[in-house]
Amino acid sequence: MAKNEALFEAVLKGKRKDVLIIVQESVDASIDVEEILMDSMIPAMAEIGERFSRNEAYVPEMLIAARAMQAGLDILDPLLAEAGHEPIARIAIGTVKGDLHDIGKNLVAMMFKGAGFEVTDLGVDCDVEQYQEAVDNGVDMILLSALLTTTMPYMKVVIEGLKASGVKILIGGAPVTQGYADEIGADGYSSDANEAIKVAKAVLGLAA
Repeated sequence: MAKNEALFEAVLKGKRKDVLIIVQESVDASIDVEEILMDSMIPAMAEIGERFSRNEAYVPEMLIAARAMQAGLDILDPLLAEAGHEPIARIAIGTVKGDLHDIGKNLVAMMFKGAGFEVTDLGVDCDVEQYQEAVDNGVDMILLSALLTTTMPYMKVVIEGLKASGVKILIGGAPVTQGYADEIGADGYSSDANEAIKVAKAVLGLAA
């Protein structure tokens, strides 16, 4: 279990103010910032993700946990950078061109950040050029989101446009299926935020 049970529980239950207090107290006590993140906060996000996958937690619980996690990261991020901490991988996520839906995308982005990834959120209505810019900036994987059947075909446009770069591409969204991912040549597909992390790690060859 986590080294700091109070911090673990605060993130898990979405108690943002408690997270702020505990993280600041830990920093003030000179506890290693990487330890605070890796031993307490990331395990809490993994736990809420697993509960979601088992239908024991729902989107609101995941959102408040992710926001509590972000509050702690706001304190830790500059300290982690100063200490030379490296993310486990770098991803960029965006909703494809023509689609303005962002709730699912935002949740996935927060969950990936909570899992130790560096996340670039490209926003909504993203064209190939925006994804290409992220690739040029060194991301390891692109995540494409679509909520409309009418915007799904643009996923194929992005995959074709980025093929030469060799970047890995993961797709998801309410109307998206594994069959569609296979059809358009995506490297992976996921139906929810927690599973997306597992798929991304598998595609990138990272430890589960």
